[in-house]
Amino acid sequence: MEANINKKHWEIANKRLTAKMIAEFLYEDMIAAVKSEDFYYLECSGGKKMRFKAEERLMDSYWVNPESIQVQSGNQWVETVSAVEFLIMIQQDLGIKPFTAAYLIEEYKRTLLADVHIMAKEEHRQTESLLVLGYAELEGEMTGHPWITYNKGRIGFSYSDYLHYAPEQKKAVRLDWIAVSKGKGTFHSIEEVEYEHLIKDEIGLNAWEMFNRRLSEAGVEPEDYFFMPVHEWQWDNVLVPQFAEELAEQNILYLGKGEDEYLPQQSIRTFVNMDDEKKHHVKLPMSILNTLVYRGLPSERVVLAPEITRHIQGIRDNDPFLRDVCKVVLPGEIASMNYDHPDYSNLNGAPYQFLEMLGVIWRENLCSFLEEGEEAITLAALLYVGEDGKSYALELAKKAGLTAEEWIKQMFDVILPPLLHYLYQYGTVFSPHGQNTVLILKDSKPNRLAVKDFVDDVNISDQKLPELQHLSEELRSVLRSEAPEGLCQFIFTGLFVCHFRYFADILHRSGELDEAVFWNMLRDAILSYQAKFPELNDRFELFDLLRPTFKKLCLNRNRMIDYGYGDGDDRPHASEFGSVNNPLSAVRPASIII
Repeated sequence: MEANINKKHWEIANKRLTAKMIAEFLYEDMIAAVKSEDFYYLECSGGKKMRFKAEERLMDSYWVNPESIQVQSGNQWVETVSAVEFLIMIQQDLGIKPFTAAYLIEEYKRTLLADVHIMAKEEHRQTESLLVLGYAELEGEMTGHPWITYNKGRIGFSYSDYLHYAPEQKKAVRLDWIAVSKGKGTFHSIEEVEYEHLIKDEIGLNAWEMFNRRLSEAGVEPEDYFFMPVHEWQWDNVLVPQFAEELAEQNILYLGKGEDEYLPQQSIRTFVNMDDEKKHHVKLPMSILNTLVYRGLPSERVVLAPEITRHIQGIRDNDPFLRDVCKVVLPGEIASMNYDHPDYSNLNGAPYQFLEMLGVIWRENLCSFLEEGEEAITLAALLYVGEDGKSYALELAKKAGLTAEEWIKQMFDVILPPLLHYLYQYGTVFSPHGQNTVLILKDSKPNRLAVKDFVDDVNISDQKLPELQHLSEELRSVLRSEAPEGLCQFIFTGLFVCHFRYFADILHRSGELDEAVFWNMLRDAILSYQAKFPELNDRFELFDLLRPTFKKLCLNRNRMIDYGYGDGDDRPHASEFGSVNNPLSAVRPASIII
């Protein structure tokens, strides 16, 4: 695999990453460039200068041409091919601490390493070949978070780990199983799910009997233990070193590997069963640092996952619009297990990653909800552009026999109504970013919406809405409450900024759909929903998605300037800095109407 690390790929990856860094740092107001004739110019401390060509976009954004980036050397402008060189150029101006800069360099190097491997895999492939891939396999073709520039840092993985466990490697794994004492571990589920039945279905009767025999042979009573899956990387690197005392006291016992093979998804810690699509998706902690956070499982969310699932699904099941009109799919996290570390859980203010090391969530399999002729893709897939320069989304539209505008309109009509209804009617939001939001297609056309992995991201209004008065104290203690603008941010930033901003740019540069038309269509979809529910007019004003500006939430600034690589007792949250102009508020220019 080291053959993939060649000069050609390395230089291309660096140009693309540097262009992304410039564009996102401009968006987050970390740097400022001045336009003069054909170039934008950026001056750094120490007299260093850079120039590049770019196109301005709505929502205060830019598309930067990777081939145009140059640095000044003496009296000449020379091509730059180093993303790390750019970081070092701006370090002092941004006030990035050396400690932080060193770890950023590591994350950028790891990201570039992954990028060159992805490039080598895709170099001779046609984008339309992805149209035949199933949901789980398509996830392995994605290239990482569109906004975070160090999006494949994966600190904690060795190179060998990368080759075995990174989603883009698309290598199936068999999960390890352990037994945990019922006095230390806890099992939680919705009412319809019983522990023994769930585990027997997941591992099979042969494995169930074999694991019980191994416990008897170890001199313990099998009925005193729960069976729990773990990932082999987590077992080797975290669980054995950190839970050695629990192993010595037989509170934890290793049982062996399960029979089924699982494919890792983009989150790295979620696994899809490739041998039996009826079996649950499994979410496991992987204590690596990637895209701002350690990829563990927060214990309080693990414990309440089934109750949160029941609450969110209950809203849908009792609402005719969500249930019968939208037919929204919400794969539930129907069972979970948690095991608190005996030492860190008693340490006041312990860094959060030490409280998220051992647990599991079983989520309903998305494929089990699909009807005849339906297929599912994450929204993230719509941002895929292959090495052949073709857009996966436009290839889908072509296969569906629709223009880009027709396909996008159907997409908005599928995605927006259920998300808006949860917000306006129930004061409840998810974080509908590209990885969690799933588009269910029929004949390659948008047909229904699914939202998965919502348990971590459910947020409720801090206003005294009657729809929220019946929440249990347990749910209130774990669900974050937000002021109206903060609640809107989950849709505005999570979906519009973090996904549609990039999708609009891809369509605009393809020449298939002007970005202004894209945003006007999105505005029309919101107004169309509102016209159906005039009785919610006060909520439309309270949760105003069409306001002229929003607070600008920043993801790169968070790590690079505000939070750094220190350890805290809570996961880092997006930084707030300035405001962003809302393209949905803009007056529709007549010249661009199609």
